[in-house]
Amino acid sequence: MIYLDYQATTPLAPEAREEMLRWLDGPGGTGFGNPHSPHRLGRQADAAVELARERVAAMFPAGGHVTFTSGATEAINLALRGSEPARAGRPVAVSAIEHSAVFNTAEALSGGAHVLPVDGDGLVNPQVAFPAGVGVVSVMQVNNEVGTIQPVAELYGRTRAQGALFVCDAVQAAGKMPIAPADMIAISAHKFHGPKGIGALWVRDGLELQPIVTGGGQEGGLRSGTVSPALCAGMGAAAQLALERMEEDAAHVEKLWNCARELFSDWQINGSKRRRWHGNLNLRREGLDVARLMSDVRQVCFSAGSACASESGKPSRVLGAIGLSPEQARGSIRLGFGRYTRQEELEEAAQLINSAAMQQGWTN
Repeated sequence: MIYLDYQATTPLAPEAREEMLRWLDGPGGTGFGNPHSPHRLGRQADAAVELARERVAAMFPAGGHVTFTSGATEAINLALRGSEPARAGRPVAVSAIEHSAVFNTAEALSGGAHVLPVDGDGLVNPQVAFPAGVGVVSVMQVNNEVGTIQPVAELYGRTRAQGALFVCDAVQAAGKMPIAPADMIAISAHKFHGPKGIGALWVRDGLELQPIVTGGGQEGGLRSGTVSPALCAGMGAAAQLALERMEEDAAHVEKLWNCARELFSDWQINGSKRRRWHGNLNLRREGLDVARLMSDVRQVCFSAGSACASESGKPSRVLGAIGLSPEQARGSIRLGFGRYTRQEELEEAAQLINSAAMQQGWTN
């Protein structure tokens, strides 16, 4: 099996797995304590959580605090629903290609969602008009479907100048590049070789949120519920490793990108070729039956679009926003690769995909 779906999830790093195991100890072990208990086992577990928090915090700009969540979706909900401007009913502006965790949450707020358009490359104009009285702007750093890298720093500066808050979904950026500045930033561990089921919200110092999950007041009162030392430890180890390997991983991805461009030279690239994370290759061919292609190439794991919306049967909202027709969107595939992808795997996958596509009647 060849795995080329790194935007959906990434393989767990061995170092993260090892870090997690000691906090999964059963009877006779010392790692199963509740980190909110005052006794020795509880204090040990709490120390592991706080070490993990420090490691994760190192991924973000200085001057903020990390709250652990169940993933980026919860983190984004906390940022949007818990912020004072959104709770007051002020408009929330989001880009047209935001992940559904942002897009649908903004739409559900009382102030409604104002959609910021993107161009054919999937880029938001840094000078795009914000709605009057805007309270929150949310634009992702790297798009999960087409890999576009947005001008987040410029948009953040304009947002602050208007007295609004800026939320950034940095899920696809974390561990791959420096995270851009914002007021609140959401990430998910399993997108940088950590475990599933845990994410984090970074909040700028001096900014207060209202909790959306209430209970025992854990995580500084922002997110009640027992924290998992194993998941925190795994995320912390993955974060530390990602920071240590960032340049090495980026060089490996660049090599794979150049190889993939040659292997799929007859395909059209969706999204910007210049302002893009090169571990994301979103491609299309006219008239391609993607469902048939995926059935014919079952030994390769790739995506027909966003994994989070792939079961809806609807054309990609993101690909529609950059100007593709429903037919073009349905004829698109997404290949994602990274740290553990070998070039020979990519070459074999390309041969299988291209061969299956040619059998649908294409000619060069």
